[in-house]
Amino acid sequence: MGVDIVSLDGFECAGHPGEEDVGNFVLQARGCQELAVPYVCSGGVASGVQLAAALALGADGVNCGTLFCATQECNWPQSFKDRMVQSKETDTVLMLRRLNNTCRVIRNDVSAEVEEIESKKGEDFQISDVMPLVNGKRGREAEAKCDPDGGIWSAGQSVGLIKDIPTVKKVVDDMV
Repeated sequence: MGVDIVSLDGFECAGHPGEEDVGNFVLQARGCQELAVPYVCSGGVASGVQLAAALALGADGVNCGTLFCATQECNWPQSFKDRMVQSKETDTVLMLRRLNNTCRVIRNDVSAEVEEIESKKGEDFQISDVMPLVNGKRGREAEAKCDPDGGIWSAGQSVGLIKDIPTVKKVVDDMV
């Protein structure tokens, strides 16, 4: 069996960055040393200079999930996009670490509530303690209500590099 391409997700990424906390500067260089198939750099990429750096480290391309969520064509509510423009790279949080299911999301009211529960429960923390807060249904309801504080939503640290809501064409043109 095997794979045709690999996505190497650095610690900066949205969603699930893994449990090892390895940033892209090291991870992509290791990919160049170890992989015999093409790979793309994922996590924290939102500019042409970062694309150039990823290519210099051996990657064959990049994923820019957070960046493309902040485009005019993305179907996310404008309020979510506005929150991204207002955010810094430190405005994301890592949740569910005690469960070895770490996920990076935007810092908001719900992520703060999850962090508080996780901290209070300590070693007794279970996913059932926060499931009503983190389930997809809650997030979709927040989107439908255009409420960026109503549910959790993924965003990588590249959110701090987003300064406006461009078209996809502008993002690609600026990257190259």
